[in-house]
Amino acid sequence: MSLIPGTLFGKTAITLTVAFVYFTVFTFTAVVYYVQVPVAREAADDLATFLVMVGRTWAVLPPFDRARYAEEVLRGHEIAVSTEPDPLPARPPYRPFLSLVEAAIEGRTGGGPVTLGTSRVDGVEWYWLELESAGGPLRVGFPESRLGARIPIALGSVLLSTTALVLVTAMSLARRITKPLSLLAAAAERIGRGQLTEPLPESGPAELAALTRRFNAMAHQVRELLANRTTLLAGISHDLRTPLARLRVALEMLPPEAPVELLEGMRRDLEEMNRLIGEALELGRGLASPVLEEADLSELVTGVVESARRLGGAVRWTPAGPCPWQVNVAALRRVLDNLMGNALRYGQGGVVRVELECAEGQATIRVLDRGPGIPPEQREAVFRPFYRLEGSRSADTGGSGLGLAITRQLADANEWQVELVDREGGGLVARVTLPARPGPRGRTRGV
Repeated sequence: MSLIPGTLFGKTAITLTVAFVYFTVFTFTAVVYYVQVPVAREAADDLATFLVMVGRTWAVLPPFDRARYAEEVLRGHEIAVSTEPDPLPARPPYRPFLSLVEAAIEGRTGGGPVTLGTSRVDGVEWYWLELESAGGPLRVGFPESRLGARIPIALGSVLLSTTALVLVTAMSLARRITKPLSLLAAAAERIGRGQLTEPLPESGPAELAALTRRFNAMAHQVRELLANRTTLLAGISHDLRTPLARLRVALEMLPPEAPVELLEGMRRDLEEMNRLIGEALELGRGLASPVLEEADLSELVTGVVESARRLGGAVRWTPAGPCPWQVNVAALRRVLDNLMGNALRYGQGGVVRVELECAEGQATIRVLDRGPGIPPEQREAVFRPFYRLEGSRSADTGGSGLGLAITRQLADANEWQVELVDREGGGLVARVTLPARPGPRGRTRGV
């Protein structure tokens, strides 16, 4: 599994985030190295110099002046001088500035390593330095308030806030760029499924607005082409059915001595022509907006099965429990009728089995037959108008070649998925998958 996102939004967000984070880290490092560290080192050097100076001054003063000097230094500079005989307090937790102070003191005293101790006096943290003097060990200390700015805390806060700002900015920029493209992709997918779409807002950057404008123009042209196609097919249907009606009348008016076989053949041809015209017209109208209504899929399938049985079909179906669903009832009934008719026609006289599976989020209807099946390389081709499988489905028993085309078009228009797969033990499974749709007040309507 790749960690790199595949969407344009993800790639754009990652690219912007990496660029901004690199810039932030570089700037942060440069500020720390060239500004914060020199300033901290200079401040530590000044504090170390003052501490050493206070200790040495106190050591050379006469004993009667030391107390007054210590009081003045404490009051004016927050520096304490002590000759307590107790051991040096424990070392404070690591702080970068204190390490700089220790290093600076070592440079001033010229002695060995210097270690600061810490103690709490009246709720205030104090840091102590032990110096050698003629009168014995001498301690010089300063409170935590002398440390001034909390450089690590400040730098950490800046880094965190900058990182958060970088992420928000990257996401915002990526969304601004990719949102219009996502809308275009979704609209193009709807058009590809045969669903007409409303014009998209022509806003945003000039390039994306121009792209959206061209897409809206294309969608308008597609809408007009579909309307013209439907009008043309309706006109052809009307123009053809009128002479067909006259032929029926003429057929009925033929003299009684006309051959019965000839008359029956002509009637069958007229009915076939009328059916072909109806299917062609329905194929042209297949892109109409779906009308959703609440229905029980179990009852709907039962109705389709009973209709097939009345026509002499052998169908095995065990009604399942209630399966309420938001669905285009007329379209789904036509899809199931087509699949059932194909299964009965090409199932070689075997029993057709129907299954309904209701699950959270989707429902699946399967029509299973024991016919010769369809080669895998032709399972998409059979959904094209007028495509026929010669050999496995002969012209004598075959239909017009529009049934599966109408099925796929209705499924696409309603966002269903129709698949043809092999049945275990031989035969074909026609599977229709219906995703759940949001119902009233945003509820998902399903099982």
